Amino acid sequence: MRLFTLCYYILSVALYLVALPLLVFLSFKQKYRKSVPARFFLWNNSRFKTANGIWFHVCSLGEARALSVLLQSLEDKEIKISTITQTGYEQAQKYKADVRYLPYELFLPFWIKKQEFLVVLEAEFWYLLFAVARARGARVILLNARISQKSAKRYLQFAWFYKKMLANVELIYAQSEADKNRFLALGARDIEVIGNIKLAAKIEKTKEYTKPQGETVVAASTHEGEEWAILEQFLEYKKTSQDARLIVVPRHPERFESVYKTISQRAKENKLHCSLFSKERSFEADLVVVDAMGELNNIYAISDIAILGGAFREDVGGHNPLEPAFFGCKIITGKHFFHQKELFKYVHHVQYVETQEIAQALQSAKELPPSLVEESIELDRIVNKLTGAKDGNRKSV
Repeated sequence: MRLFTLCYYILSVALYLVALPLLVFLSFKQKYRKSVPARFFLWNNSRFKTANGIWFHVCSLGEARALSVLLQSLEDKEIKISTITQTGYEQAQKYKADVRYLPYELFLPFWIKKQEFLVVLEAEFWYLLFAVARARGARVILLNARISQKSAKRYLQFAWFYKKMLANVELIYAQSEADKNRFLALGARDIEVIGNIKLAAKIEKTKEYTKPQGETVVAASTHEGEEWAILEQFLEYKKTSQDARLIVVPRHPERFESVYKTISQRAKENKLHCSLFSKERSFEADLVVVDAMGELNNIYAISDIAILGGAFREDVGGHNPLEPAFFGCKIITGKHFFHQKELFKYVHHVQYVETQEIAQALQSAKELPPSLVEESIELDRIVNKLTGAKDGNRKSV
């Protein structure tokens, strides 16, 4: 083990010991009760069963979903997937793959088996993951790789560290030219720009709901503080559009109850009907809070306008606009969509507003066409790399 790697490993052990009480505490929380014990205590999280397959590492639900089309082209390969979050793990289990949580770094030298490839999606940069996988014989590839403009300065401050980490990477498939230039500034080599593989993801409904009468607005993937701001603007809009209804879908399930309490109280003050989806299974109320996972595409399909959350706060970075665009929603979102900037580049007819402008944006949406996506991406060069096939005629997905 090289001196730098040894020092890094010792630091990871020290951080683990310091964080141990917090990790034990988090293990009892609903959101982390599976992921934290698996990642930090190896609870029910043994090594992959076999070696010499293709190992994909993703963070959460969105990245796990993005693998769908690519994995269809790798059906004859032995696939392994590791994730960070519980929702990502549950999505990965839907594939024909050996699925694990990625352990904390101090466990990786004892946990990782040799694989043919390690393919890491987006911005999952873990030094020991790259170093140990390469030392075991895996060819490390970054796929859908990105560094946001907001994060670039912080990365450059530690360019010496990222240069060491990226030295273990054989090839980087970047989302954009801007991302490529940021990786080059960190000392990376062998970078190809292929666009965002989420453009190739299959978007579909899982259930068929009847569209309510009147105008339906969905506040999708909202974070703390966003529901209140959107609700206040919607109530202002409803004064002139009385047939409009608002469906709120919070991003994180642990917030379902608190969001419902907030919105139901405001509904009473305005003499409006507020319902909880799990109890009424209906979208007929003036205000509906959806307390279920996996329903967002089904709701986009019956919505006229999507107010996409995660971009009205400065610390989240936005959420995927492809799904509401696919279902023909008119999209309104905030101006802090830095993590999704590449995807928004492909979506037309989007209104980017501040929270106090949402009511006006809802009014303007009446005159605007639905949002849409007109771009495609080539996956063949990725498949060819992972299967050893020679580049031939490439097809767009």
